[in-house]
Amino acid sequence: MILLRKIIKQSIQIRSASCISFRINELARFSDGSAIAQMNNTSVLVTSVSKAKVLSANPPSFLPLTVDYREKAAAAGRIPTNHLRRELGLTDHEILTGRMIDRSIRPLFLNGYTYDTQVTCNILSADGTTEPDVLAINAASASLATSDIPWNGPIAAVRIGSIDGRFIVNPSRQQMQKSDLNLVVSVNPKGHLVMIDASANRLSDEKFYSALQLSVESCLPIIEHIKSLSSKPKRTKIELQKFDPSLVEKLSTLCYDRLLQIFTDSTLDKIARDTAITVVRQEVLNEILTKEETTPVNLTDTFGYVVKKVFRNLIFERSHRCDGRSFDQVRPISCQVNLYDSLHGSALFQRGQTQVLCTVAFDALDSQYRHNEFAWRTGIKRKPFILHYEFPPYATNEIGRTYGRADRRELGHGALAEKGVEPVVPNELPFMIRLTSEVLESNGSSSMASVCAASLALMDAGINIHEPVAGVAIGLVSKCTDDGSISDHRVLTDILGIEDYMGDTDFKVAGTRNSITALQADIKNMEGLPLNIVKEALQAAKNARCKIIDIMNTAIQQPRQTKKYNTPELETLTIPSHKRGRFLGVGGINLKKILGQTGVTISPIDEITYSIFAPNKDALNEAKQIIDKLLEEMKEPELEFGGIYTGKIVEIRSNGVLLQLFPTMSPVLLPNSQLDRRKIDHPSALGLNVGDDLQVKYFGRDPVSGTMRLSRKILLSTGGVGPVRNFIATDKDEKRPGIWDTQSLKSTISDEKKKL
Repeated sequence: MILLRKIIKQSIQIRSASCISFRINELARFSDGSAIAQMNNTSVLVTSVSKAKVLSANPPSFLPLTVDYREKAAAAGRIPTNHLRRELGLTDHEILTGRMIDRSIRPLFLNGYTYDTQVTCNILSADGTTEPDVLAINAASASLATSDIPWNGPIAAVRIGSIDGRFIVNPSRQQMQKSDLNLVVSVNPKGHLVMIDASANRLSDEKFYSALQLSVESCLPIIEHIKSLSSKPKRTKIELQKFDPSLVEKLSTLCYDRLLQIFTDSTLDKIARDTAITVVRQEVLNEILTKEETTPVNLTDTFGYVVKKVFRNLIFERSHRCDGRSFDQVRPISCQVNLYDSLHGSALFQRGQTQVLCTVAFDALDSQYRHNEFAWRTGIKRKPFILHYEFPPYATNEIGRTYGRADRRELGHGALAEKGVEPVVPNELPFMIRLTSEVLESNGSSSMASVCAASLALMDAGINIHEPVAGVAIGLVSKCTDDGSISDHRVLTDILGIEDYMGDTDFKVAGTRNSITALQADIKNMEGLPLNIVKEALQAAKNARCKIIDIMNTAIQQPRQTKKYNTPELETLTIPSHKRGRFLGVGGINLKKILGQTGVTISPIDEITYSIFAPNKDALNEAKQIIDKLLEEMKEPELEFGGIYTGKIVEIRSNGVLLQLFPTMSPVLLPNSQLDRRKIDHPSALGLNVGDDLQVKYFGRDPVSGTMRLSRKILLSTGGVGPVRNFIATDKDEKRPGIWDTQSLKSTISDEKKKL
């Protein structure tokens, strides 16, 4: 029956020139849902598959949803550059895009749906202009909407850019390079925001809100179009079993008062509160199991439902948060900078029970992070600024892996913190900056605490950031009617971990006092956020950011003006082109020796100029001593422009002879054209042998290659040779015309004849 599903092809115009076309059930028809979305010449195939299984007494308490997003080189007509010439592990970009798709579709799955579900996004073709990530979200929406998976879609997504104050819907890759805004928004059929992922170059809150309004207007036509697709191949949706009302009432009777006491005790910290809830759960479940002959279905999940109900009722009925704060109050904050002298910059940011240590490390630009993205992009990209986020298990009193590659959560939080800080870092950096943000304690919004700690650490390191930046997480607790509309809500500033889990939204906002640099909204227990609540959350975030920056300024107000003893040093070194080979050594061995002995990195800027990066002043001085010694050892006798010298033939070649002028100098080629007044094809025509002495005249060095210009022909044409003179040639002499210029040669010969 699956193979007989009707193939549907339609397209829709989205503002300006953007046009998205959908093809349903054309490929991968064994899947529960299959859709191809195409914009320009970029196409994405998304399939969705759900495996129904028999409900047990303890089914999973979460939705086992997997979103796989892969970008393949074959889609761009390229071959991977790794040693196996095939796609290997997921790149950071693929992981982050998969998370973005997951956050867009997960909120619309029905509560209680616990079947294994997989959404696979496969790039079929890439034109190098259209980014496939937003296209994949729309294709995933079409795939789920036309399947029998219980999903309250469809949704639609667009990207909004801003160039010179003008918003652009679904800008091209080239336009995004000039854009001050990268906003990706997913919207549900009611026009509510389901997912927000944004980075901005210090965009004002008002302009950011205008971009959100535009994104909603742009998404609604796509939603209507997907609805028309899903209405044609009508398929029966799976019915889900809800919580048993009688079981909910029993659990509420047994544990309501005890839970109320826990949530109203503001002296309990995270660990104590979690422990108390665990004790209550174990005792209540044991009591239920001893009274019931059979184990009730969804017993553990029902208890969790009761806990959330008690927690949320306290907020609405008593305006009470479990730690005693008001809705707009920020947790106590303390800041420290310059924790360790050996670090280039460091800061410790403590907000409640969330503690983050951030350190700054400098290195040469040559060591900046390189990563190969999708084959049709600009190739190897270099990043002189990176932020790495680490979340060890002890931060939440747990045991787990502490090494290896960062997991998806760490990558996502680190990318968000990096986007929040990068706009305030100067564009032109003389060295690479690496920020390491290590979460030591976590009780809510560690990524936003990383933004605050990073801002402090950068100023401690002496980086002239444009202005301080801070981050805060805004939560939401709402009441919904039967049709899903919000009847009442409370916006919570600086949410705790438990408020994140029990609430409906985690709205993370990073920015300066008057602008936004990054924003990420995660919707949990609701289908979407209305724009009016988003506006309220933005205002709450702005107020909180200003308060946090005021506290941060008490630790450090502006970038450090005086250098630390270990502040990196940068200098330039000029090496004449004819000395470059000896300076570098074979395969750059001399530079590697300097790096190994002193830690100083020497990188080429152009043919004769090199950049010296030293981790501190002492290392720079040591490296300069090695360089001076190296240059002194290979110092050659300075030749006088126009001077006559005697050299010994050490090798005869077809194009000339090699002369050894001084023992400390490398042999110099005297070409056939300068051996005699007559034209010769080989030095043997003159009866020259290895070991013979020849007198030559020196005419400086070639300005391009740096090779010496010698001539024996000049001496023969003047009828004799003069005395051999040795003195230092001046810069003025080095710039005199060479014998390879015919007009200059005649002038030089005339001058020499006058002297004689």
